[in-house]
Amino acid sequence: MTSIASSTGRRANGARVTGGSSKILPVNVRQLHRSLVLQELYKQDPASRADLARATGLTRVTISDVVTDLMERDLIEEIGPRPGVRVGKPATLVDIKYDAHNIVCLDLSNENEFRGAVVSLGGEILTRDSIQLDGEKGDKATARVITLAKKLVAAASAPVLGIGIGTPGIVNAEGLVHNAPNLGWTDVDLPVIVSTELDLPTYVANDADTAALAENTFGEGDGSGLILVQISRGVGAGILCDGRLLRGPDGTAGEIGHVKISGDGLLCSCGRTDCLEAHINSPRLRSLIKNQDEETTHRELTLAGQRLGDVVAPIAQALGLHDIVLFGAMELLDGPLRVAAEERVNANTSHFSNKPIVLRMAALDREGVLTGAAAHVLGGELGLS
Repeated sequence: MTSIASSTGRRANGARVTGGSSKILPVNVRQLHRSLVLQELYKQDPASRADLARATGLTRVTISDVVTDLMERDLIEEIGPRPGVRVGKPATLVDIKYDAHNIVCLDLSNENEFRGAVVSLGGEILTRDSIQLDGEKGDKATARVITLAKKLVAAASAPVLGIGIGTPGIVNAEGLVHNAPNLGWTDVDLPVIVSTELDLPTYVANDADTAALAENTFGEGDGSGLILVQISRGVGAGILCDGRLLRGPDGTAGEIGHVKISGDGLLCSCGRTDCLEAHINSPRLRSLIKNQDEETTHRELTLAGQRLGDVVAPIAQALGLHDIVLFGAMELLDGPLRVAAEERVNANTSHFSNKPIVLRMAALDREGVLTGAAAHVLGGELGLS
């Protein structure tokens, strides 16, 4: 698993402590040791206790205690001796017990429905479900989230480690949804609401941030950084730079959808006019090309791509990023829109390394927010990053 400092939401049944100069307690040291061992095993080859001691720098006695603890927690298991002929007693290998726990993940980014999945510790989607939104907003939309989460928890085949949610809007580091106009939410403490209903640790983050984390962790990101632009009911970006997810002091980094781009007077959901989001959100693009001929469709999607490119170019230039990922409806984005955006970005930036900026579709397609939500839970509950 690529090492990323993820932006998790609050562990709602145990407040997350940040800042300050608090004393390091023995429980913190034990948690660190568990995380080091799990990090070493996750998505890697099985290892012996001696291997883990060498890799983590911990003593063999400490490793033995940590491995015993993790086995009692049903997080790792012994899988047998190391294969091959060796002198002496062969070492016993241990590995993550990927099927011992499930993670419930919700994607609230789709324009017509909330999607969810039960995911294994290895990021494999085990079962799916969804619930139609039917234009609901505010408390009614929140009720749909709870209903879907309960259905998924009931469908889990193993104890649920936690719930991860990717949502549109401005979300702070603790998972509070400050503003999600398309869902009618203002200062909605979604982690507390969901965890109170289901009695499970709940992590909430912005959907574009979540998809960016997934693309870099499970997709085709190479760890050098990327900009993931999500286009759905809204438009936003998740930005990874120097191995970290950029959030900004108010959690608003990546809110590119609310950059003013024209003087047409088109009303945006935020209350202003002529935001990028108002012009290129998925429902509007669909309405512009519905029942149109090929030439008109090409023209409208090209214009949308040019507008997107004009907004993304200075961000890519300022941060020195070459990988720009589009996440959303393939039939809208992977064609004239993507090509026009890539051309506009490269025309408006200087390539100091002679490496052009590439716009590509997300490797995970519709799975990005779901698997990213799983990554947030893994980070918050197991220290995997």
